[in-house]
Amino acid sequence: MSSFSNWLSRTKGNLADGVKRFKNKDLLDAIVAGCAMVAVADGTIDAAEKQKMAGFLGRSEDLSVFNMSEVIDRFNHFAGNMEFDVMIGKQEALRVIGKFKSKPEVARVIVGVCCAVGAADGDFDDNEKGVVRDICNVLGLMPSEFGL
Repeated sequence: MSSFSNWLSRTKGNLADGVKRFKNKDLLDAIVAGCAMVAVADGTIDAAEKQKMAGFLGRSEDLSVFNMSEVIDRFNHFAGNMEFDVMIGKQEALRVIGKFKSKPEVARVIVGVCCAVGAADGDFDDNEKGVVRDICNVLGLMPSEFGL
């Protein structure tokens, strides 16, 4: 856990700059798809999880460059797909995220935000870490770079 904590503390300030620099619709979708994957890591999203995720996204300085109603709409889209069918929803989310495989600097921003969301409640559990490792694999990044 200490390697992840060290990575997160080193990276936190850079996340906001990275998100602002690469702000666009595809990045919004990739970040929110990753957040939704982390939120459903236990197999389901209940109302409390949705509220917690929306609350985190609303308070996050890293994501404040995006219109919050659009963030929530996109989160609900990806989370809804995973609630309907976890595998199909996850594949769609990974496809959207995978658009950034050829852009490692942007890919690192996506993974960084997903890690921050996973750690937001103080418990970045093994299921959440596993999802972020899947995201790293789709993006061609080494999970160990993020302490995973």
